[in-house]
Amino acid sequence: MDKIRVLVAKPGLDGHDRGAKVVARALRDAGFEVIYTGLRQTPEQIAQAAADEDVNVVAMSILSGAHPHLFPKVVNLVREKGMKDTLIIGGGVIPDGDIPALKQAGIAEVFTPGTPTGDIVKFINENVKK
Repeated sequence: MDKIRVLVAKPGLDGHDRGAKVVARALRDAGFEVIYTGLRQTPEQIAQAAADEDVNVVAMSILSGAHPHLFPKVVNLVREKGMKDTLIIGGGVIPDGDIPALKQAGIAEVFTPGTPTGDIVKFINENVKK
């Protein structure tokens, strides 16, 4: 079976990517193929990279507080590109009260600071449509 391909992306104007890099490394160590887009990506850039790289998962990390706007926009753009089965997850500094709306908008799961990376690996393995 082919490796699960994961796009790790930092939407918006965050200047910090340590958490995203920790997650990217953990996913790579778990046997996934990881594509990291770097800082300050627009939703359009993220969706285009997801399509270009034909990924199974889009994993976004955000600290800026713009998640209620940026995460759903990425979901919509990825779906518009015909990627209906792509698993889209989010993480970062996200208040618990915002999580239900993000899930309603199509984010499969939200991982907040302190989540063991093994939990993210397990979620991806259990939820990617092969």
